Amino acid sequence: MAAAAAAASINTLSHQITTVNPNHKINSKPSAVIFHNPHSKRRRNFIISSSSDHKNNQSNGFGGGKGSNGNDNININAKAIPLLRFLDDSPPLLPRPLSSSYLSNSVSDGSRVRVAYQGIRGAYSESAAEKAYPNCEAVPCEQFDTAFEAVERWLVDRAVLPIENSLGGSIHRNYDLLLRHRLHIVGEVKLAVRHCLLANPGVKVEDLNRVLSHPQALAQCENTLTRLGLVREAVDDTAGAAMHVAFHKLKDAGAVASSDAASIYGLNILAQDIQDDSDNVTRFLILAREPIIPGTDRVFKTSIVFSLEEGPGVLFKSLAVFALRKINLTKIESRPLRKQPLRASDDNSNRYFDYLFYVDFEASMADQNAQNALRHLNEFATFLRVLGSYPADARTDT
Repeated sequence: MAAAAAAASINTLSHQITTVNPNHKINSKPSAVIFHNPHSKRRRNFIISSSSDHKNNQSNGFGGGKGSNGNDNININAKAIPLLRFLDDSPPLLPRPLSSSYLSNSVSDGSRVRVAYQGIRGAYSESAAEKAYPNCEAVPCEQFDTAFEAVERWLVDRAVLPIENSLGGSIHRNYDLLLRHRLHIVGEVKLAVRHCLLANPGVKVEDLNRVLSHPQALAQCENTLTRLGLVREAVDDTAGAAMHVAFHKLKDAGAVASSDAASIYGLNILAQDIQDDSDNVTRFLILAREPIIPGTDRVFKTSIVFSLEEGPGVLFKSLAVFALRKINLTKIESRPLRKQPLRASDDNSNRYFDYLFYVDFEASMADQNAQNALRHLNEFATFLRVLGSYPADARTDT
């Protein structure tokens, strides 16, 4: 009964949902999502990249061909970054979309779930995907945007993407993408990040002059890298740094990455746990095409985004709807509203920044208290969207 009420509440709130993208204003009605569902028995196997230019296929190390089963495969040579690309501008030939029963029978151990993550093999995001769905098929994507699109286009079943780090703060890009796309948060994963200093076999710490990694990883290891006197060089991701060091057989450079990356790319671990703070945890969101039905059998979180009219005490009133019902807020994030970041006052004497507010709170949408809070909030909000109501992850083990 509670689940049905929660589903009805989410459906009611969905009528107020709008999407910010270059083609829509904040209060415009979003366009329908078109799913391509050709009835072809041939299937293309993809690891997703944002590029659609197939003319540079050979120079990038990518080659097309037929698999032994007659499916279209895209092959990679040893020099290619292991991210496959869409080979034309048209939507790929997709298999028939998976049924809800197929997914519900497989998410317990992830054995039949395809999960997109940003980065390449050995990335921390891959570890998060495998923690969320053990035995899943983890699918690397070149960009965060591509992971969202892969779920929307039925190339994968889920996406696992970082949203915040205990040291580095929020990943703003993914907050913006949550609003631009129509995916739902169906879970979260907290992953303890353990950085290692990696180098090629035979290379010692004293041989190193520089170290490569993602800017956040370099910042999180500031004390260790300063003590070693290493020059920092920023690259797109930690696993990419490890692959670069290994492929080019660098003798004067190391990489800050995971122990998994060391195993994958044949590097030695010169030092473990080199992060400045041992409590280095990244929180990932699990995204899907459809929301889950919220329950009350475990601790749930709900994530929302809303905007408000300018005025004295409006933000206070909007947050008070949760305090009045003793609902704990676990995160508040504000982001400028894209495409219309400034709003003029009625007499044009002042201009205000327009903001979106992202809020996480500890309650399930199956809880009448939470439903009442959002109805109350809607009295002040000019825009309100429920991003998801999902089980909270209290574990931070790797």
